[in-house]
Amino acid sequence: MTEIHVGDIISAKKKHPCGSDEWIVLRAGADIRLRCAGCGHLLMLPRAKVDGMIRHIRTPE
Repeated sequence: MTEIHVGDIISAKKKHPCGSDEWIVLRAGADIRLRCAGCGHLLMLPRAKVDGMIRHIRTPE
């Protein structure tokens, strides 16, 4: 299980239809709320699904 915190930026394996592959974490728990960094689309997924889509996690300074 990956450590995911609010404010982290997740780079996904696949791109969103808008062309961006980065997601901003808005809520972390059993379900994770994400916002697309490109178009602002909101998404809520179970933690297991998010763990499978992660390529890289950046923590903002």
